[in-house]
Amino acid sequence: LADRGYDADWFRNALLERGITPCIPSRKTRKVAVAYDKDLYKQRHKIYNMFGRITDWRRIAMRYDRCAHTFFSAICIAAVVIFYLN
Repeated sequence: LADRGYDADWFRNALLERGITPCIPSRKTRKVAVAYDKDLYKQRHKIYNMFGRITDWRRIAMRYDRCAHTFFSAICIAAVVIFYLN
């Protein structure tokens, strides 16, 4: 899932080479529109909302944890708290 800013042929081809089906709407300047799953694209806002809520936690936004496993643990704790508060 990506917005129109990532609509480029080289980017789409790189995703397809890795076996990923892109869900990116075509730019308005593209002469031939590329098909995409509109129902799946409508759910993109949920991902952006979650990243917005996680970055409210200063520890995660500023990346205070040096180790990857500690940083991942902080993200998991934040996600659980956000899930239960909503």
